[in-house]
Amino acid sequence: MSRALLHVDDLRSGYGRIEVLHGVSLHVNEGELVSIVGANGAGKTTMLLTLSGLVRPRAGTVLLDDARLSGLRPHAIVARGLIHVPEGRLVLAQMSVEENLQLGAVRTPPRERRAAIDAMYERFPVLGQRRLLPAGSLSGGEQQMLAIARGLLAKPRLLLLDEPSMGLAPKLVDDIFRIIAEVRASGTAVLLVEQNARKALAVADRAYVLERGRITLSGTGSELLHQPAVVEAYLGTRA
Repeated sequence: MSRALLHVDDLRSGYGRIEVLHGVSLHVNEGELVSIVGANGAGKTTMLLTLSGLVRPRAGTVLLDDARLSGLRPHAIVARGLIHVPEGRLVLAQMSVEENLQLGAVRTPPRERRAAIDAMYERFPVLGQRRLLPAGSLSGGEQQMLAIARGLLAKPRLLLLDEPSMGLAPKLVDDIFRIIAEVRASGTAVLLVEQNARKALAVADRAYVLERGRITLSGTGSELLHQPAVVEAYLGTRA
């Protein structure tokens, strides 16, 4: 049985006087892909921002490999092996593809950096073809590939992905989900927040439904994919 890598217990978080997460508990095992689905405004992005230290938790515990993350600054959380690829990709538009990847590899020993970046070009050939172009000139799908490659260069133990298919054409969505499945198959644990609930559940080992800041359902991806309440609320058809 896989060992739990991430433990989240009774997590509460929000902005100003507004509490968005009301006691969220979940876990991600080593090498596992876990999806979080829910409506807009359910608190999915807030949860990832809190896990990565960009929003400070109000209460609760976050452990990565039994080491407490709650209250650590973002750079310290990155050093522990939790890497966040945020919604909107946030590539550095004026910098080249190569320069974006060099930033992702900053924690890699200098003598290993070139080989690590070249490995990403092998994994994402389109990035190799565009390595000297400004990142802002790439298509949405190419920027998402760059954001994922940059995150992988930090050698995450757990990769947080926030809405990686947002705004992409269907063919590119398929490509991104293929890449996500490959990341999981390589042994990196993934916590995926995704608006495309059908694809998110289809690729997940396990999944949670987040509604109004609370976990309301959990199970394997397949179980939730066929759960009548999930089908009606998030998949666009009735069971």
